[in-house]
Amino acid sequence: MELNICHLYPDLLNVYGDVGNILILKYRASKRNIDVNVFNVSLNDGFNPDDYDIVFFGGGQDYEQSIVSNDLIEHKKAGIEEYINSGKVFLSICGGYQLLGKYYTTPDGEKLDGLGILDIRTDGGDTRFIGNTVIKNETTGETLVGFENHSGRTHIHDLNPLGKVINGYGNNGFDGFEGVVYKNTYGTYFHGSLLSKNPEFADRLIKTALELKYNDKIDLEPLDDTLELKAKDYIIKRESERK
Repeated sequence: MELNICHLYPDLLNVYGDVGNILILKYRASKRNIDVNVFNVSLNDGFNPDDYDIVFFGGGQDYEQSIVSNDLIEHKKAGIEEYINSGKVFLSICGGYQLLGKYYTTPDGEKLDGLGILDIRTDGGDTRFIGNTVIKNETTGETLVGFENHSGRTHIHDLNPLGKVINGYGNNGFDGFEGVVYKNTYGTYFHGSLLSKNPEFADRLIKTALELKYNDKIDLEPLDDTLELKAKDYIIKRESERK
């Protein structure tokens, strides 16, 4: 078996080491003898939704986001919209998350148009939300942890959140939710990187992508995640004590 992963704008949107999510997907797939091919897609490149099984879209600074915003709309909008609406796996972090929505307004007042695929909007705030965050996904029962560092206040309207905030700020600091889920597209402010701290979530993405690709039920061989889960439990415990 194999998976084809698209990494959108790795040269522009990777200020928080979010490429670690790609490395985790490759590592966890390789431990099950699943081949992974990573394709970097950046400025002026097209996007064919049939070419990929997982798409990753990381975060960056406002200047780089403005460049990416224009390129997305000109070269990739139709393909990404078809990909997402078909239910294939898409993971977006921070700036990538914001650009799947209608717009992002920077703290300086510049409005960056998003793809408008998700009914979300993001407005820049005067202060940044920084720190470890813990959330609970009520659909899967998973507790997820990550590190957020953003000034954007994202509003997801009637879409489902990735989780309910237990500790931290989340999407906007007041509605108690973090991230968004639409079909098999996930948006979140979690750096860390996200998948290194949440191996069960990484496996869910791999499993879903494989089942969609091969149209068959896939059972992944369990890996020894003792150290990863111990580190995760430590973060959860430490943050609960800070309440």
